Amino acid sequence: MEFEKLQEIIADVLNVDVKDVHMDSKIVDDLGADSLDVFQIIMGIEEAFDLEIDNEDADSIVTVGDAVEQIKNATSN
Repeated sequence: MEFEKLQEIIADVLNVDVKDVHMDSKIVDDLGADSLDVFQIIMGIEEAFDLEIDNEDADSIVTVGDAVEQIKNATSN
């Protein structure tokens, strides 16, 4: 569930097809996000999942899978 919702957020922010967003996709290198896009994705995650990701955790997000792990960790606490 987290992955599907995250796919939609990323696809919307980056204007890419949802089918192009995979767990191992690198948000910057593979999907073409810049720093503003990454910020918008983080904001979208925080809003959609009603959580807060601190800057240190946000900096560790490289792949879509990393973002899913952050969501799972934040929602399990």
